[in-house]
Amino acid sequence: MKKPNVVFVFGDQWRAHAAGYAGNQQIKTPNLDSLSGESVNFVNAVSGCPVCSPYRASLMTGQFPLTHGVFVNDVYLSHNAVSIADAYAGEGYDTAYIGKWHLDGHGRSNYIPPERRQGFDYWKVLECTHDYNNSPYYSGNSDEKLYWEEYDAIAQTRDAQDYITNHNDSKPFLLMLSWGPPHNPYQTAPEEYKAMYDSDKIELRPNVTESMAEKARQDIAGYYAHCSALDACIGDLLDTIGSKGIEENTIFIFTSDHGDMLGSQGHQRKQRPWDESIRVPFLLRYPAMFGNEPKELNALIDAPDIMPTLLGLCGMSIPDTVEGLDYSGYMQDGENPSDGACIIGCPHPFGEWARQPQGGIEYRGIRTLRYTYVRTIEGPWLLYDNQKDPYQLKNLINKPEYSSLQAKFEAWLKKKLDDRGDEFLTGMEYIRKWGYKVNKNGTVPYTN
Repeated sequence: MKKPNVVFVFGDQWRAHAAGYAGNQQIKTPNLDSLSGESVNFVNAVSGCPVCSPYRASLMTGQFPLTHGVFVNDVYLSHNAVSIADAYAGEGYDTAYIGKWHLDGHGRSNYIPPERRQGFDYWKVLECTHDYNNSPYYSGNSDEKLYWEEYDAIAQTRDAQDYITNHNDSKPFLLMLSWGPPHNPYQTAPEEYKAMYDSDKIELRPNVTESMAEKARQDIAGYYAHCSALDACIGDLLDTIGSKGIEENTIFIFTSDHGDMLGSQGHQRKQRPWDESIRVPFLLRYPAMFGNEPKELNALIDAPDIMPTLLGLCGMSIPDTVEGLDYSGYMQDGENPSDGACIIGCPHPFGEWARQPQGGIEYRGIRTLRYTYVRTIEGPWLLYDNQKDPYQLKNLINKPEYSSLQAKFEAWLKKKLDDRGDEFLTGMEYIRKWGYKVNKNGTVPYTN
């Protein structure tokens, strides 16, 4: 059988419940809703280190953040491990990357030379920008700064469509498309999508604090506008794949690097241990293997698991440098390779989760299908029964009636950290270990 093409599409900061198929009746995502009806849906997908660069480095390498060393933003991911592009290229694939990279650590607007691209061939990339309507990029091996036309996600999608349309079918391809939205700023989507949402009519999750309610409604209206614009892009990509006649043998994935608190628990953005931050969408369509019927899976798939799972689906060997789990057999009705729990953590708080004034803190925890347990270096912090308390409003930590459950999770977490070689040091100890320079807020400075 001919090896499948792989089209991997991910937004930045798109939380799991921000889609119609996920039960959200306010947001308009008709193309994703349709895709979900043809896909394997990992309904409990997580971002174990829920912030941009750490996720991307784990996606590229299949490794944990404290292995590849990218546990903060704006540092360089070395090419010591076999990357996902290396693995696919070694099997005869063409490889392409379009959009946001955020793994170079040499300034957010600077040219990234070929030796720092983790093995990708086709290249239309910028390290990082959130100015979606004035968005630069570099093409191929030219250091000339170019600009996407108007809203960058739409222009990037058009480029991905062109790549698919013009690709020589004699070889399979791996195409990764990385959008900047729906990451803030929230009010910069195209007008036609902004017009879909009235902030006064936004219904908030019950865990949004009253002090943040008004701002949350405004932010969420803009956030949903970005999501709807990207949903239209999803539809265009799927149409192109269908028109090319490669739908049957193309693995199409939609996911995100992490979520967004958007006022829940009185917090914004990511890095936090709550579900709005750690849970992400994850749809995978592969008609040749799974047909066109929906299938829901409960496994807690995480960023390091994506590379080995995709390689497994393609019948390819998994490099020894990979640490994540291969869920491809499980997707074909085999056993779940995990122990039913996923580690979540923040090795070093920084940026919008810096220690002051936002109160960021190092933590490690485990998310199971039912529970969330989190501790800091000082001791236990959070325990939620997500089945009885889906909005995580009741912290059960140190309550006598849950002492045995807390002890069970503490022991389970300790074993998982020991197995991973995670000593749970302070963030600054890891910063010194890797030789990073940070400012007074613990953030790696970057240039725009």
